[in-house]
Amino acid sequence: MSTATHPQSTVERPTLSIVKDTPEAVEGTVVEHRGETVRQPWIESQAARLERAKRHALGNRLYVPQAGRGYANLARRWVDGLHDDYPQMIQSARTALKDADGDVSEESKLKSTVLERRADYRRHKLIYSGKTAAWGSATTVGAAVGVATGGLWVDLALAVAGYVTGVWQGRPGARTASGAALGAGTAELGMSLDDETIQKAVNECGFRGSIRIVQPTQTSPDGSSVTVFDMPGASTAAELKKKLASLAAALGRDVSMVDVTKTGAEGRVSLWMSDMPPFDAPRPSPLLDLRGALDAFDSGVPVAWNKRGASVVLPINNSSFVIAGGTRSGKGVGASNLVVGAAMDPRINLRIVAGKENGEWNAYATAGVASTYFKPSPERLLALLKALLADKNRRERTLDKLSKSKVTTDTIDKVGGIELLVIDEVATYSRPGKPLRDEILEALIELSALAAGAGILMVLITQYPEVDVLPAALAMNCTTRWAMKVETAGQSNAILGGGASGMGRDSSKFDPPIPGLGWLVNGFAGITDLARSYDLDEDKRGEISELMVRAAKLREKAGRLAGHWDDPIERMLAKETGLSSVAGGPERNGYPGRMLSALSPEQRMQLDALRGCLVAMNDLGRDAAQLGEMAALIGGGMTPARLGEVLRAAGAGGVTKVVIEGAGRVNGYQRADIKDAMDLLEGN
Repeated sequence: MSTATHPQSTVERPTLSIVKDTPEAVEGTVVEHRGETVRQPWIESQAARLERAKRHALGNRLYVPQAGRGYANLARRWVDGLHDDYPQMIQSARTALKDADGDVSEESKLKSTVLERRADYRRHKLIYSGKTAAWGSATTVGAAVGVATGGLWVDLALAVAGYVTGVWQGRPGARTASGAALGAGTAELGMSLDDETIQKAVNECGFRGSIRIVQPTQTSPDGSSVTVFDMPGASTAAELKKKLASLAAALGRDVSMVDVTKTGAEGRVSLWMSDMPPFDAPRPSPLLDLRGALDAFDSGVPVAWNKRGASVVLPINNSSFVIAGGTRSGKGVGASNLVVGAAMDPRINLRIVAGKENGEWNAYATAGVASTYFKPSPERLLALLKALLADKNRRERTLDKLSKSKVTTDTIDKVGGIELLVIDEVATYSRPGKPLRDEILEALIELSALAAGAGILMVLITQYPEVDVLPAALAMNCTTRWAMKVETAGQSNAILGGGASGMGRDSSKFDPPIPGLGWLVNGFAGITDLARSYDLDEDKRGEISELMVRAAKLREKAGRLAGHWDDPIERMLAKETGLSSVAGGPERNGYPGRMLSALSPEQRMQLDALRGCLVAMNDLGRDAAQLGEMAALIGGGMTPARLGEVLRAAGAGGVTKVVIEGAGRVNGYQRADIKDAMDLLEGN
């Protein structure tokens, strides 16, 4: 993959050891495999796959709940088969009979239809019950004979077969007789969506008058249904959508099970309804099955699924992102889906600014995927923002030469890739009273307003969605917004835009709150919907680390592993601050420092001596030591005189009077002086 040409850095590029050597690499170039699923044997060994299967089984409590759910599903299917749509057909005939009031001939004909369908229903139930009894008797007799004559192994085989049957029928994605995907043991609600039901529900929402059915209810294979009708009088679809929660209540559904869209005229409504809650059970990220590169720019990243079960895919090309919600709302997992997907596209340069001192984002640095990574530091963030603004100008000059107004697929490489700045808990920097707040906000607003066309985008994450944390001038330029559970409608509007709660999009009304569920709005992708993020776990299952190993392989093949390409942003940061945050700094833990590759041979030797002195003090069990005893413990021919010369050259100064138990007041070094000299060399 080609990259933009930049002046050669004066800092020697570090050689990062990212993953273990493996016999096989990803074939071809990133562009050739963009969006394909390329399965490679180096991803997982057989032992790793067995271990993962074991963890999966234990994590699902050996599938015992799934087995019970499976037999509940079979019972529901039996009930569905028993009814076989006859109640609905009878109800439709009765509704038609009611509408034929006054037409004697039509009434007589419809009465006969009702009687015929009732008779057919009785006959069907007798036949269906007889078949069930026959198959049940045969199965029972066979099992009884096997138990009586087969011994222990046959008994065990029958028990395992019964258990596996329950597990299979209760697996995620198992279908009912109508084809609807089953939730976690949630029974179908069974309300018939006939004209009278819809009419009553619309009226209960405050709309007076009669609706007019344009397209009768049509049931899809997945068990959902769609009805198209005209609203009463001059009422509009938009007005009904604002009352979606009330409409769902009138229909006996959760708001996630009902959807309203305008189709054609302003007053024409397409009503979608499901009998199954779509967000009850978590779903694993599709990225876990990805074995090749991902085209995050054109094809997008799968981050969630919507109420209709479709995957929500967000492109990383012309929109910055705001992901917000209260504590434990799932915003971190939602952001991880987006950032992990971006990591699978080697053309995207990840710049991650952690919100806390913990290791939530360390996996990106450990694998060498994060081009920049550091933990909370307003000074370094401001330097990074200034570097991105300077790079924006360089990119725009490149686009000018190419006669382009913005970055396109064929110009990504020419400008140096897509920059994705991830700031976790942006309130750490933007709340009133925070250091450098005004300067940081000014730079963020400028980037959000002017840099998207140059291929510089942002992901802002916060659990404090207030206007003083996300000013309107910043939020309005982040056109993809994901609002998870918050406390107030005002907080929801701060994320989604003023008036969103009045249009039915209020993330303070999730009851009960579901982790990862929120209102997702992306004008470019035409998305305004409820969406729940895919499950992606690092703490228990190590899934992000696993995916970063794959991302590192892709970037290594493309020549875009952190520290292995001429990075203008990190070059500017190193020049400004003297420290590097490439792949999280020298220790890859989010603390910037001076890369060892930038030290001279003499400085590296001095650093080794300083570390040896600290180890010697640890062995001696005290915070002061003499040159002779430290030199003896360091070994390797080190003498007290030579050690003194090295320590003075390293900046630790000469010997001073120190107190050592048993020796009194003697010449030596304090631990603090050794540590200060080591920090200076490491750039800390």
